[in-house]
Amino acid sequence: MEKPELGDSLPAAHPSEATLKLLRLRRSTPADFLREPGPNSEVLSDMLTIAARVPDHRRVVPFRFVVFQGEARTRFGDVLEKAFVENNPDAESARIATERKRFCRAPVVVAVLSSIDRAHRTPAWEQILSSGAVCQNLLLAASAHGFAAQWITEWYAYNIQISNALMLKENEKIAGFVYIGSASEPPKERGRPDIDTITTYY
Repeated sequence: MEKPELGDSLPAAHPSEATLKLLRLRRSTPADFLREPGPNSEVLSDMLTIAARVPDHRRVVPFRFVVFQGEARTRFGDVLEKAFVENNPDAESARIATERKRFCRAPVVVAVLSSIDRAHRTPAWEQILSSGAVCQNLLLAASAHGFAAQWITEWYAYNIQISNALMLKENEKIAGFVYIGSASEPPKERGRPDIDTITTYY
């Protein structure tokens, strides 16, 4: 897969009707509707490479990935179950089983971590925005590779036990989990913003 070298001259624009169609029709597929097959290692690596190609003021690289696939999804289910039960001691067994299987809903789950360098002169807000752009790029890369995906957080993105299990540093937060696989059924269109009501021309 083509990868430019440092200092190469690159096209300033890439006119593409296929890309415009993808952007106009992009729609997340709920994680519960994701199935095998998922991307192989080469395709997943390309997805992550594309995801990381985002605006990043002064090249801080304020993000990183944690990938769950295969048995790793089941193993992390133990962590999810323990954290959930600690915070919900009266939960019913069916709910606990659901939480345990969260990462098994898709062949691949990518945790995107926002890693802010607070000592850097690039404002923290700009660094946070970069990690959001990473999540969106990953959705687009998955779609362009023929896979369905969803970017979500859910309770475990904000849970201290989960953060500790992922060995997050003090400057890190979970920007989201991107679930990737093949859709068992097509997603339905959802309501979209009325552009005229949210746009002001100054």
